[in-house]
Amino acid sequence: MPIRRALLAVLATAVGLVLLLSFKTHDVSQAAQPPAALAQKQSGATPAQGTTGTTVTGDPADTRWGPVQVAITVSGGKIADVQVLRAPDGNRRDIEINDAALPILTKEALSAQSAQIDTVSGATYTSEGYARSLQSAIDRAGL
Repeated sequence: MPIRRALLAVLATAVGLVLLLSFKTHDVSQAAQPPAALAQKQSGATPAQGTTGTTVTGDPADTRWGPVQVAITVSGGKIADVQVLRAPDGNRRDIEINDAALPILTKEALSAQSAQIDTVSGATYTSEGYARSLQSAIDRAGL
Protein backbone atom coordinates (compact mmCIF):
# COMPACT_ATOMS: atom_id res chain seq x y z
CA MET A 1 0.00 0.00 0.00
CA PRO A 2 2.73 2.61 0.82
CA ILE A 3 4.40 1.97 -2.54
CA ARG A 4 1.12 2.54 -4.32
CA ARG A 5 0.63 5.87 -2.51
CA ALA A 6 4.16 6.98 -3.28
CA LEU A 7 3.73 6.06 -6.95
CA LEU A 8 0.40 7.90 -7.07
CA ALA A 9 1.97 10.97 -5.45
CA VAL A 10 4.85 11.00 -7.94
CA LEU A 11 2.46 10.58 -10.87
CA ALA A 12 0.16 13.35 -9.61
CA THR A 13 3.15 15.66 -9.10
CA ALA A 14 4.44 14.94 -12.62
CA VAL A 15 1.03 15.62 -14.18
CA GLY A 16 0.67 18.84 -12.17
CA LEU A 17 4.14 19.98 -13.20
CA VAL A 18 3.43 19.32 -16.88
CA LEU A 19 0.18 21.28 -16.67
CA LEU A 20 1.87 24.14 -14.86
CA LEU A 21 4.72 24.38 -17.34
CA SER A 22 2.38 24.28 -20.33
CA PHE A 23 0.22 27.14 -18.99
CA LYS A 24 0.76 30.29 -21.06
CA THR A 25 -0.28 33.55 -19.48
CA HIS A 26 0.68 35.91 -22.28
CA ASP A 27 1.49 34.97 -25.86
CA VAL A 28 4.15 37.30 -27.20
CA SER A 29 4.81 35.41 -30.42
CA GLN A 30 2.03 36.94 -32.49
CA ALA A 31 2.55 40.17 -34.39
CA ALA A 32 -0.55 42.31 -34.57
CA GLN A 33 -1.89 45.78 -35.23
CA PRO A 34 -1.35 48.45 -32.54
CA PRO A 35 -4.25 49.40 -30.24
CA ALA A 36 -6.83 51.65 -31.87
CA ALA A 37 -6.03 54.58 -29.57
CA LEU A 38 -2.36 54.28 -30.47
CA ALA A 39 -3.08 53.82 -34.19
CA GLN A 40 -5.06 57.07 -34.21
CA LYS A 41 -2.09 58.96 -32.80
CA GLN A 42 0.32 57.36 -35.25
CA SER A 43 -1.93 58.31 -38.15
CA GLY A 44 -1.66 61.98 -37.19
CA ALA A 45 -4.86 62.29 -35.19
CA THR A 46 -5.37 65.69 -33.65
CA PRO A 47 -6.50 66.53 -30.12
CA ALA A 48 -10.18 66.32 -29.27
CA GLN A 49 -12.41 68.59 -31.26
CA GLY A 50 -12.37 72.13 -29.95
CA THR A 51 -9.16 71.78 -27.93
CA THR A 52 -6.21 74.04 -28.47
CA GLY A 53 -3.28 74.56 -26.23
CA THR A 54 0.09 73.26 -25.24
CA THR A 55 0.95 69.60 -25.60
CA VAL A 56 3.13 68.12 -22.87
CA THR A 57 4.58 64.63 -23.17
CA GLY A 58 4.90 62.38 -20.13
CA ASP A 59 7.76 60.02 -19.46
CA PRO A 60 7.37 56.49 -20.79
CA ALA A 61 6.36 54.15 -17.97
CA ASP A 62 7.78 50.65 -18.27
CA THR A 63 5.31 47.88 -17.54
CA ARG A 64 5.56 44.12 -17.58
CA TRP A 65 4.25 43.99 -21.17
CA GLY A 66 5.89 47.13 -22.56
CA PRO A 67 6.03 50.90 -22.15
CA VAL A 68 3.05 53.21 -21.84
CA GLN A 69 3.43 56.88 -22.69
CA VAL A 70 0.88 59.66 -22.95
CA ALA A 71 0.84 63.33 -23.84
CA ILE A 72 -1.66 65.86 -22.56
CA THR A 73 -3.03 68.95 -24.22
CA VAL A 74 -3.42 71.76 -21.71
CA SER A 75 -5.88 74.54 -22.39
CA GLY A 76 -7.04 77.14 -19.89
CA GLY A 77 -5.08 75.48 -17.08
CA LYS A 78 -6.93 72.19 -17.54
CA ILE A 79 -6.29 68.90 -19.30
CA ALA A 80 -8.21 69.25 -22.55
CA ASP A 81 -7.08 65.97 -24.15
CA VAL A 82 -4.90 62.94 -23.55
CA GLN A 83 -3.15 61.18 -26.42
CA VAL A 84 -1.65 57.72 -26.05
CA LEU A 85 1.77 57.74 -27.69
CA ARG A 86 2.89 54.24 -26.74
CA ALA A 87 1.14 51.19 -25.32
CA PRO A 88 1.92 47.47 -25.25
CA ASP A 89 1.10 46.05 -28.67
CA GLY A 90 3.27 42.96 -29.00
CA ASN A 91 0.40 40.58 -29.66
CA ARG A 92 -3.35 40.33 -30.18
CA ARG A 93 -4.13 40.06 -26.47
CA ASP A 94 -2.28 43.31 -25.71
CA ILE A 95 -4.25 45.02 -28.44
CA GLU A 96 -7.58 43.66 -27.22
CA ILE A 97 -6.82 44.81 -23.68
CA ASN A 98 -5.69 48.27 -24.76
CA ASP A 99 -8.50 48.81 -27.25
CA ALA A 100 -10.86 48.42 -24.31
CA ALA A 101 -8.80 50.06 -21.56
CA LEU A 102 -7.20 53.13 -23.13
CA PRO A 103 -10.44 54.98 -23.97
CA ILE A 104 -11.69 54.34 -20.43
CA LEU A 105 -8.43 55.59 -18.90
CA THR A 106 -8.54 58.71 -21.08
CA LYS A 107 -12.14 59.43 -20.11
CA GLU A 108 -11.26 58.97 -16.42
CA ALA A 109 -8.23 61.24 -16.71
CA LEU A 110 -10.23 64.00 -18.38
CA SER A 111 -12.97 63.69 -15.80
CA ALA A 112 -10.61 63.61 -12.79
CA GLN A 113 -8.20 66.20 -14.22
CA SER A 114 -5.46 64.22 -12.50
CA ALA A 115 -3.62 60.91 -12.57
CA GLN A 116 -5.68 59.67 -9.61
CA ILE A 117 -7.78 57.37 -11.76
CA ASP A 118 -9.20 53.90 -11.26
CA THR A 119 -7.42 50.87 -12.66
CA VAL A 120 -9.30 49.18 -15.49
CA SER A 121 -10.07 45.57 -14.61
CA GLY A 122 -8.02 43.22 -16.77
CA ALA A 123 -5.57 45.98 -17.71
CA THR A 124 -3.76 46.55 -14.45
CA TYR A 125 -0.27 46.99 -15.89
CA THR A 126 -1.45 49.31 -18.65
CA SER A 127 -3.53 51.31 -16.16
CA GLU A 128 -0.61 51.75 -13.79
CA GLY A 129 1.76 52.74 -16.60
CA TYR A 130 -0.83 55.16 -18.00
CA ALA A 131 -1.23 56.84 -14.61
CA ARG A 132 2.55 57.16 -14.11
CA SER A 133 3.10 58.68 -17.55
CA LEU A 134 0.08 60.95 -17.09
CA GLN A 135 1.39 62.16 -13.73
CA SER A 136 4.77 63.03 -15.25
CA ALA A 137 3.03 65.03 -18.01
CA ILE A 138 0.88 66.82 -15.42
CA ASP A 139 4.01 67.62 -13.38
CA ARG A 140 5.79 68.98 -16.45
CA ALA A 141 2.76 71.11 -17.32
CA GLY A 142 2.71 72.54 -13.80
CA LEU A 143 -0.90 71.54 -13.14
